[in-house]
Formats: sequence, structure tokens, C-alpha cells
Amino acid sequence: MFGNIGTTKRLNRFILRGKKKVQSQWQLYCLVHNIEELANYGQLAAS
Repeated sequence: MFGNIGTTKRLNRFILRGKKKVQSQWQLYCLVHNIEELANYGQLAAS
């Protein structure tokens, strides 16, 4: 997960400042990652 977010999403550094804002940004990246994983799982299950 960390490698995928770091390389494919190009998250080299956080855009926002402050602990709460950075935490929110990280959670958003994780949410997108999980949605993509579910979509890929659905495609595999349909085959």
C-alpha cells in the first residue's frame, strides 16, 4: 500500500500543512487506494 501510494499516486510530500490537514490528506489517499482495490477485485471476480 505505501509503495503504491508513493509511486503511482506520486505522493512524495504532503501539500497541506498541519497535523490534522496532513492526516486528512493521507486518509483521502488511503480511501482512493481502497476503492481502487475493490474495483480491481470486482473485475477479477467477474472474470
